[in-house]
This record gives sequence, C-alpha cells and structure tokens, in this order.
Amino acid sequence: MYNTILVVLGVSILGVAWLPSLLKKYPLSYPILFVGLGMLIFSLPLGLPDPDPVEFSTFATHLTEICVTVALTGTGLKIDKRFSLKAWRIPLLLVLVLMVLTIGGFVGVAWGLFGLPLASAVLLAATLAPTDPVLAGDVQVGEPGKGGEDNVRFALTGEAGLNDGLAFPFVYLALALLPIAKESLGERLWHWAWMDVGYRVAMGVLAGWLAGRLLSYLIFDLPRRVCIRPNAYGFVALAVTLVAYGLTELVHGYGFLAVFVAAVTLRRHERSHEHQDEMHDFTDQLERLLIVVILILFGGSIAWGLFDYLNWTGVALGLILLLVLRPLGGLLTLSNSRLDWGERLIVSFFGIRGIGSFFYLAFALDTRYFPNSRELWATTGFTVLVSIILHGTLATPVMNWLDRRQGRLTVQEQEEQEIQQEEQQEEQQP
Repeated sequence: MYNTILVVLGVSILGVAWLPSLLKKYPLSYPILFVGLGMLIFSLPLGLPDPDPVEFSTFATHLTEICVTVALTGTGLKIDKRFSLKAWRIPLLLVLVLMVLTIGGFVGVAWGLFGLPLASAVLLAATLAPTDPVLAGDVQVGEPGKGGEDNVRFALTGEAGLNDGLAFPFVYLALALLPIAKESLGERLWHWAWMDVGYRVAMGVLAGWLAGRLLSYLIFDLPRRVCIRPNAYGFVALAVTLVAYGLTELVHGYGFLAVFVAAVTLRRHERSHEHQDEMHDFTDQLERLLIVVILILFGGSIAWGLFDYLNWTGVALGLILLLVLRPLGGLLTLSNSRLDWGERLIVSFFGIRGIGSFFYLAFALDTRYFPNSRELWATTGFTVLVSIILHGTLATPVMNWLDRRQGRLTVQEQEEQEIQQEEQQEEQQP
C-alpha cells in the first residue's frame, strides 16, 4: 500500500505541474480530472484505505485546514490593491452582505421548506455559503505585480480571502443551537454573540495585522543587517502562514482571517521587492500539492459510497444554492455598485465551493455530534462536485470573454506574449 500511494502521489504531482498549461486553452480545469482520477484509483483493487470523511473526521479537518491556510496566504500575497474601505468596498459587500443573505436564504429553504433540523440547516448554510480560495484560481487576480487585477477578479479574490474566516461565526452558531446540559439556549446564544462573533473576529483582524507588521520587519527590514538567502523566502512564506495562524488560534481568534490579513499587510510592505514573487510561488506550489491529495481522496470517497446518503433534498439544496441563491443574492448586493451588468453577472455566478466547505463541515462534525452527518457530507460533496464541474468548465471561456470585452489580452495571450518576448531577448544576446 505504501509504495502504491507513492506512485499515485508522484504521478499526480507530475499532472498538476503539466495540466494547467495543457488545459489553459480549453474549458476544463485540472480539479475535475483529479476527482475523476481519485474515483478511478479507489475503484481498483489496490488495497487503499477507506477515505471516509466521517470516520476520519479529525484527519479530514487538519488536512483541509492546512490547505486552506496556505491558500489564504497565497491569495493575500497576490493582491496588489492596498486596503481601504473604498477600494475594498465590493469584496466587503460580498462578505458582509451577500454571504449573510445566502446563509439566511439557505436556512430558510433547508429548514422551512425541506424540514432539516435547524442546527443542521445552519451548519450546511455556513459550510456552503463561503466561496473557496483554493479552487478559484482561474477567476482570481494574477501573480504579484503582474496586473490582471480588474474589478471582477479583484472582487472574487478579496471575497474568497475574507469569507473563509468570517463564515466561522455561523459554524459556531450551528454548534450553539445544539442542546447542551446545564446551559439554556439564551446562554449559548449570548456566548456566541460576544465570543464567536465579537471577540474572535476582532482578534483575528488584530492578530493578523500585528503578525503582518512584525513579519514584514523581520523579512524585509532586518535582512539589511542579517542576510536571508534568496532561496529561503519560500520557507519564509510558510512561516508567515504557520505563525499567524497558530498564534491567533492560541488566543482564540479566527486563524483563517488572521492569515489573510497578515498576507495582505505583508504585501503592502516593499511591494516591488523581488522576494514577494518567491513567497507567492512557494505557497502556490504547496497549495497545488495539497489540492492533489484532497481531490484524489474526495474522488475516492465518492467511489466508496459518499453519495449513498445523497437524497433529492440534498440535490435540490445544492442546485438552489449554486443556481438561485448565490446569483440572485449577488445581483441584489451589487445593484448599486460601480460594476456593469456583465461584471455583476460574472461575480454573482462564480461562487465557487471547494476545500473550505470540506473543512468547516469536518470541523463541526469533529467537535459535536450531528445525527445526520452522512447526509450533510453527501450534500456538501455533491454541491462541491457540481461547482468543480460547472464553474471549472465555464471559468476559462467566461474570463476570456470578459478580457476581450474590456479590450485586454486574455491570460493565455499574455503568457504567449511574454514567452515571445523572452525568446526575442535570448536571440538578441550575443
């Protein structure tokens, strides 16, 4: 089994190195292929372990936690726009208004229309409402300092970075709705309001900002006296991730929020520094490695019966979220924004679900007992799978259409132009 896993992992890593370039001209994203690869591998008699996320909820929690944390660092490092309430108005609207509308609408449909228990409905809403920073690379901004930061890409990138931390209060709300001995519902809701909403959010922002400022000094200012080797800046990016997340969690803040804030703060310091690219590239590679593992395990769980507990209620809830609640809520939220109708439609539609949803559900089920845990996993898995296929297929053609509509080169055309310029420079060298 050990050697089989090594071979599968090695082939998958080669795939994640080649596939983005091979598929960049086609309406197909590599996550679709890795889910299919996982389904194929775990269907063969190779003696692989059961990838059951319910039985191994602790492992699922920590694996997805690491992946999302690394992705949030990379997301924050590639945003060029400085933070201000005016400049970040649209991402903040998407997080503070659209996500709340989506959660409220989903709870109303799941609990009021389909009869799910209230705690399960809130948990499912909190799990599926936030967009994902991991699988949304095709609709996010480009590398640091490389441009490609139009209104749509910036809105989707900022939203994915912020809402992975701000969805946590609703996960804790679902836990608070479960009965606990010696505590009334009122006491649990009061504790949730001041602790899980007030303190944890504030501490996440404060700790992230402090960590970003401190690490900025250690990374960019201190090396003027104590040298850091250029090839070590990838490990520095990993240090930013672990330090910001770990310290914030130790003081009971939201680590996801702190990591993103720390990365954005770090990006503001020495914006043109060459090592910004090195830090981003390292986190991007590490993120892709973790994505491969998780997507293969996700495909394996499907092959081993994840959808055996999927019913028509779960199918309906997933489709309603992706095709009704998110698009309509987005159009309503952005009705007075500076985006035109085409941009509003794209931002509203591309509410990509992914690894973050797996983490929230695994975390909640590992913390407290929910009687319908397998149904919740089946519904979440179905929604993420549909999002991977639907959004992954449409991302490239839609974003190419947006670029051409606004008179810009597409991402593929920009890459081809850069390659041609490099070849010309090489030919001109003596």
